[in-house]
Amino acid sequence: MNLADMLSYADIKELSRIARNYDCACNLNSKHELIQSILIQVNRSDRFQQEVGSLEVEEIRFLNSLLFDARDTFSLEELTARVRLTKFVKEEKDTINPREIIARFKQRGWLFNGHSQQTRYLFQFPADLKRRFCETLSKQFQHQLVGFKETPSVYREEQRMLEEDLYRFLEFVAPQPVALNAEGYLYKRTLQQILEGFSVQEEPVPKAAWRFGYGRRFKEYPSRFSFLYDYCYYNELVVEEGTLLSLTDKGRKRLEEGTLEDPRQVYRFWLRLYKGPVPNLQSLAQWMDLLARQWVTTETLSRALTPLIKPFYYDSPESIMEQRVIRMMMHLGLLKLGEHDRWGTAVQITSSGSKIIQGTYVPEDDGIVISV
Repeated sequence: MNLADMLSYADIKELSRIARNYDCACNLNSKHELIQSILIQVNRSDRFQQEVGSLEVEEIRFLNSLLFDARDTFSLEELTARVRLTKFVKEEKDTINPREIIARFKQRGWLFNGHSQQTRYLFQFPADLKRRFCETLSKQFQHQLVGFKETPSVYREEQRMLEEDLYRFLEFVAPQPVALNAEGYLYKRTLQQILEGFSVQEEPVPKAAWRFGYGRRFKEYPSRFSFLYDYCYYNELVVEEGTLLSLTDKGRKRLEEGTLEDPRQVYRFWLRLYKGPVPNLQSLAQWMDLLARQWVTTETLSRALTPLIKPFYYDSPESIMEQRVIRMMMHLGLLKLGEHDRWGTAVQITSSGSKIIQGTYVPEDDGIVISV
């Protein structure tokens, strides 16, 4: 439902609170006048921008958690949990009162209690306001960006390369089972053989590297191969049996068919696998799509979006943005990464990447629990 619909179901007491927030000059005893006055104020672009511009960083993070959620209703417990997750570091506010922030959103006419018997204890977010928030926040983010139209002299684009290398990995395992060490990892020599046959080269993981949280075998495998390996494992294309890695019947059938994986399914798997350490990964990808339709510098894009990223142990928001979001989105074929003679490192969403991001939704509770 849109804002006008939700206002029509609200009682006069709630409408009066919203009207006072917007300094509406109207008869507070007339529901019709209250609704009309509120709509006039909310529909004023300057007033709406003023309201969004006055939000504190925790409120923007809370809002961001709702904008790209496809659901219509939210429980109080869920909203409370989301507000609690908006405090990222000790330097930020020590006291965040979830009910106070939810109440402020209600006073602005951004959250409403449901009107039916089934939704009366749930909260709803007006659909038309979601679109306006996206547009308004996009403009705020874009003011921080440096963009340009000319194509960088050098850029990388890896569309379909991950799927091709995944197929090569299945071909490598197909002839006979591959030996694993006692910890369940490929031997370094075997891993090197596999990586040398890929279209995208990766360096082995340094011994002193801090690595966990982004996959079952992320500790010992480089990021792209770790993701590719997990995709095959969780989709039952390969199976680990003791110290041997083999193709499953499903994996052999995939080879016989000679077809590459669907990029949309690979992207969906990435969202499910990485959302543990990066809970709002899906919204970050959506913002990338909205903000990088033309070439933009990675430095300014990162500066705009890192306030939305929670640190993950020793992984800073900046390194998460660079290594876990931008770099992996390039490997997934969603964006191009270039070097401009004047502006430095820059990114641009590919046309196919934009379609994949816009056409894919993963529910909040649909994540992969990493088992070792």
